[in-house]
Amino acid sequence: MARHFGPYKLSLHSGSDKFSIYPAVMNHTRGLVHLKTAGTSYLEALRTIATLDVEFCSEIYNFSRHHYENDKASYHVSAQLSRAPLPKNVNDWPGLLEQFDAREIFHVTFGSVLTQKTSSGGWEFYDRFMDILRKNPEVYAANLEKHFNRHLQPFLPEE
Repeated sequence: MARHFGPYKLSLHSGSDKFSIYPAVMNHTRGLVHLKTAGTSYLEALRTIATLDVEFCSEIYNFSRHHYENDKASYHVSAQLSRAPLPKNVNDWPGLLEQFDAREIFHVTFGSVLTQKTSSGGWEFYDRFMDILRKNPEVYAANLEKHFNRHLQPFLPEE
């Protein structure tokens, strides 16, 4: 149907569990696949921030934990706050993005983080967030490159 009426592509929007289905998807669609990586690209921006400004990353994580229960209503997710470390217990902020529950909490709350306003009407996080990325493009680019290589590797022909 996708080939006859398309070309349409199967769109993969799930989290990191999608890696387990890549081989079957590639086999059955013969490569007609769209990978959605915007949310995980946001997480790589957070990895950059976690590397360069631990205090700011902690602020974002604390905010995300407080907004997760509300924000998750529009997602089908399985992360639980009780399984994600409390900010005071995090010693490795870039490594926190490898912890399933914390990663999903960050991911689900990205909209709230980037649109939160202060009482005076300015951005709570957005300006600082973007400023760090703009001032450190090489760090962000390296994180994105590693991220995209991981996502695209299963789609490359085997040698």
